[in-house]
Amino acid sequence: MASEFSVGALPASAEWVAPDLVAFERIARSVYSQLPDRFRAQAGHILFVIADFPEEKLIEELGIEDPFELTGLFEGPDPMGRESAAMMGEPARIHLFRRAILDEWADNGEVTLGDLIAHVLIHEIGHHFGLSDDDIDALLEGDE
Repeated sequence: MASEFSVGALPASAEWVAPDLVAFERIARSVYSQLPDRFRAQAGHILFVIADFPEEKLIEELGIEDPFELTGLFEGPDPMGRESAAMMGEPARIHLFRRAILDEWADNGEVTLGDLIAHVLIHEIGHHFGLSDDDIDALLEGDE
């Protein structure tokens, strides 16, 4: 990960056992609440949507061949004001795909699950708002 941001302590069990969907959402909400205020302000109020994998329709729309390639997706108002009628008035959503994140966590071995979820959240939200990886790093380092 490019950022030196690290989430606070999570329960030990959250770092050693693959959580079910409910526990995964709890971890994601905890991680999100620990992100810098300026970063969370960019996203506003968001709904968490946790699933093992993205729906087949989404995989096809994004042209993804392997569902393990997609760890998350942020859906929210278009920052350029080009909102579709379907998104107008809808809260932003962050989709986290548990199996892909757990697979990456198991493969990496050097990062905590909480830090990996933070990485996915930060990049999905940041990229939605047009931030580059360097922009995201600078924003996070400014709050340390």
